[in-house]
Amino acid sequence: MIEGFEEIMTHQETAKYLTIGKSLSYKMGKGRKNPAVKIANQWRFIKEDIDRWLQEIRNKEIVSNKEK
Repeated sequence: MIEGFEEIMTHQETAKYLTIGKSLSYKMGKGRKNPAVKIANQWRFIKEDIDRWLQEIRNKEIVSNKEK
């Protein structure tokens, strides 16, 4: 496996990891709302990128809540 790409996930695996529906995972990938890479005609997700993306969202929410 290439360094930094320890776990590459499909839409189905990403949806399960995020506990969301597969169709929502597709919409998020297509709308570029989450970190995804299109290879040939299929989207792939790197678990570490998803984790980092989730942490960024969480950090923004924490800052937003502190400003209220």
